[in-house]
Amino acid sequence: MKMAIVMGALCTALFVCMSVIGSSPKKGKGKLRHVVGFKFKETTSSQEIQRVEDAFAGLKSKIPQIQAFEWGINNSPEGLNKGCTHGFILTFNTEKDRDAYLVHPDHVEFGKLVKPVLADVFVIDFWNRD
Repeated sequence: MKMAIVMGALCTALFVCMSVIGSSPKKGKGKLRHVVGFKFKETTSSQEIQRVEDAFAGLKSKIPQIQAFEWGINNSPEGLNKGCTHGFILTFNTEKDRDAYLVHPDHVEFGKLVKPVLADVFVIDFWNRD
């Protein structure tokens, strides 16, 4: 009987731990990160790249849903960037804010600027898990 109680307690503890570890973030917790990588066409000039950098950074002041904006140029020694040279991270409070950003007229205009000079792009969104 004592062994059954101990085993039951262990199973309950294991279940609780697995639930916490495997759970997805609750709405309202953490921040939504929108990560973008750009691979420019080989024919893209440094002036065109500068225009893209400036225009993307400028969206922060035009689109109020963007809580934070960071960017940089790849310097990883791993060689796993698949040709992407520029990385951008935008932070949103909610999925609704991210969705509003995606259709915002200034973001749409930015897309028109960047599309002709890109060879590839990737995007991944996730809730941070501090």
